[in-house]
Amino acid sequence: MMNRAMRRGLVALIVLAALGLCINFYVIACGNSRIVRDGDYSGLSDVDCVIVLGAGIWGDEPSPVLADRLAKGLELYEAGVAPKIIMSGDHGQTDYDEVNLMKSYAMERGVPSEDVFMDHAGFSTYDSMYRAKHVFQARKVVIVTQEYHLFRAVYIANRLGLEAYGVSTDPRIYGGEVHREVREVLARDKDLFKCIVKPKSTYVGDPIPISGDGNATND
Repeated sequence: MMNRAMRRGLVALIVLAALGLCINFYVIACGNSRIVRDGDYSGLSDVDCVIVLGAGIWGDEPSPVLADRLAKGLELYEAGVAPKIIMSGDHGQTDYDEVNLMKSYAMERGVPSEDVFMDHAGFSTYDSMYRAKHVFQARKVVIVTQEYHLFRAVYIANRLGLEAYGVSTDPRIYGGEVHREVREVLARDKDLFKCIVKPKSTYVGDPIPISGDGNATND
């Protein structure tokens, strides 16, 4: 038999779980309304940049998840959706550098260096979107990532004042899918509250307008 304290604790857990699920579905619904599907980019115009979000590197190669994001980002650039690309990822340590690898990937496939900006402090999805607006001074963006992540990325961007749309890249099944989905539910809940408070990103720094030269972000 449960005592009164245990019953109250159980009720509190049920209420919190229900609230978390409601937030999760709300973020999905908001993000879903801005996702472009079926390769129809005709409705996208006057876009400042494509944002490709980092997803890990394996030595000197992008992880499969990141490789697919990069391929889709270049597809959008080559289709004329936007004139510039922001490669946003983790370069918080000298021996771990997602963004230079991401830029090299694009340049090796013919994208001019001046069209590729590196966001060295894209430590989280929130940081990437905050810096796109406040550091790179973008107004209208197209975000590239896998669909499970795209709902939250688009939601955050729009809540921070960007006009953001999303294009997913899911050409294959990735390992650890269940783990990522569970983490993403928790991240959606966390970032909804973060978007209410709107803290500054981990690093801000001087403005580097996306209308300029991507070489300004070289290190």
